[in-house]
Amino acid sequence: MMMEKDFYAHETAVIDEGSYIGRGSKIWHFSHVMKDAVIGEKCNLGQNVVVSPGVKLGNNVKVQNNVSIYTGVICEDDVFLGPSMVFTNIINPRSAVIRRDQYVTTIVRKGASIGANATIVCGNEIGEYSLIGAGAVITKNVKPFALVIGNPGRQTGWVSEYGHKLSFDNEGVAICPESGQKYKLAGDHVTRII
Repeated sequence: MMMEKDFYAHETAVIDEGSYIGRGSKIWHFSHVMKDAVIGEKCNLGQNVVVSPGVKLGNNVKVQNNVSIYTGVICEDDVFLGPSMVFTNIINPRSAVIRRDQYVTTIVRKGASIGANATIVCGNEIGEYSLIGAGAVITKNVKPFALVIGNPGRQTGWVSEYGHKLSFDNEGVAICPESGQKYKLAGDHVTRII
């Protein structure tokens, strides 16, 4: 792959040949983008970030300091990864057993946010616009618009695309206080209504 020329990388960042970095992206101090990693446009990678081979980041992904994004992770557009949050990519790691051919895929859907020091156990899907609280440990799939906190992570509510907790009326409708967008609660899922 060939890299675009219209991105910024701090002089201490290491960008391996064969990686792709989209236009307008910024890569800060002591970060490493490895071969076959794909970073979209207008992404921001903070200090001490590692992006492993085969990782795919969509457009406008914000990665805070001290995050390692391991092979098997896919982040769609507008994802936020908080400081020192953790991905895994092997279910049963052992130092003496090589399992590089057993990496498990983890997908973080559009607009999802993962708080500082949260841990995402591999093989789970983080739903679009969900919000994972700081320090949460995610051991199962997270629904779109879900608010998940704790260890193990448990859903405690729903959030809007702008990240505000939603309060539903008797008809199952909630309005985001910032955007004015309306949401409908139907059973165990939420959808945005126009």
